[in-house]
Amino acid sequence: MSISFQTNYAALVAENNLNTNSSFQTHTIEALTSGYRINNSGDDAAGLAVANQYQSNIAALTQGVLNGNAGVSALQIADGGLSNITTILNRLQTLATESASSTFTGDRNNINVEYQQLVAQISQQADNIGLGAGGSLNVKNQVYIGGGNTPTNSQIEIDLSGTANQVDAAGLNLANTSVLGGGTELTGNAVRLDAPGATFLSASATQTFTFNLISGGSATAFTATVTGTAGGITLNGQNGVLSQLNTQLSQYGISASVGSDGKLSFGGTTPFTATTATTDITDQIATTATIGSNNGVYNVAGGATYVGGAANTVAESLTFQNGQGTATVALAGTETLVQALAAINAKTAALGIYAVANSVSGGVSDGISFQSVNNFTVTSNQSTGALTALAPATVAPTAASTATGNALAAIQNINAAIAQLGNVQSRVGAGENVLNYAINLANSQITNFSAAESGIKDANVAVEAANLTKAQVIQQASVAALAQANAAPQALLKLLQ
Repeated sequence: MSISFQTNYAALVAENNLNTNSSFQTHTIEALTSGYRINNSGDDAAGLAVANQYQSNIAALTQGVLNGNAGVSALQIADGGLSNITTILNRLQTLATESASSTFTGDRNNINVEYQQLVAQISQQADNIGLGAGGSLNVKNQVYIGGGNTPTNSQIEIDLSGTANQVDAAGLNLANTSVLGGGTELTGNAVRLDAPGATFLSASATQTFTFNLISGGSATAFTATVTGTAGGITLNGQNGVLSQLNTQLSQYGISASVGSDGKLSFGGTTPFTATTATTDITDQIATTATIGSNNGVYNVAGGATYVGGAANTVAESLTFQNGQGTATVALAGTETLVQALAAINAKTAALGIYAVANSVSGGVSDGISFQSVNNFTVTSNQSTGALTALAPATVAPTAASTATGNALAAIQNINAAIAQLGNVQSRVGAGENVLNYAINLANSQITNFSAAESGIKDANVAVEAANLTKAQVIQQASVAALAQANAAPQALLKLLQ
């Protein structure tokens, strides 16, 4: 290679190597100060793509762990509420058992006050923990954790949906129970419902119960229908005899139960009369042409047959009296039964006395039953009139009841409620455990993904420190060599002397 003033090849080589060494030193310092081997895509494009996927997985799993912990907290809150409801059920069991004894001499009304308050408290607490009807947890709960190979495997499902997981009074079938004195049975009914293993209304038969009752302050009629299946239905259960009746009757404040003698009875504070008829029904619930009036309210014994309308023109004045006052009702004797009921209730409702139609029984129809939760008297100014069964003298009220019927039915419902609540608690507890297992797996995945990302992206400090020392030495050598290379052309001047 010739020596030239124009081109200093040695200086060019030294400069190029100095630039390379400076870049190497800068990259090494960048790795040491950032802690990453890959600081831009040019450092390792393929490795950065893999590391970014790991980083995305870590971000999703980190939030998934938070989701899981939130789910566990929600279930723990529900678990605490369920334990409290269990305590309430135990108290209901105590009250019902106390009232179920025929030797009880206290006032069942006082027991029932606490009983009903506790039933209401169950619904309130169920709503507070999200397990009432339509509650936030009364659904198929999906908790997304992540880390799975499919979306399905990345989430945990805790199914607390439907009435089976509804722990309010309605879901536990306690809404229509009471521990009041019994439930009035239908007169003449011979069918027992409590026989072990007994089924009713087989061959998909149906049986109707007609109620004349007070709703919204007015006398009205309502028909409840119980529908069987091919193999028949049982007394209890979600589609059982009592469940079907109570679902339809609850809107009117009437409940169906089983008396201490195993026969169907109806109760509640709503004035009503009831009857049923069976025609070629297989495994009937109650005997044909039975009649009953409401237990828990006083009613005039036998009611009264109403013969108003065109056949009767005798005007009649009825006087009702109780501790709240007196009401006088004038009947022209030409009213229809519906008109007579409306006229009586318009005057007597303020006293808590109501008139409802007597159900048909034994050919007797168009009757009126007077009912009240308090003692009362009723007199007529006619010995014969529209209400032919009422004499002018005071008629003493009577109250028929099976003293322990409601309480015995309540015990059955409470036992079923305790079992149902236990099932819900097991599902909630299992949900907590499953979420904790999923959280543990997610934390393990976060650790392993972090380690994998570190292996690709993080700087090896020992290697980079050694590289920095090397870069500094080489850079110093490059600077010194460049200085020598730059000084070389000056030696050519000696040739010109």
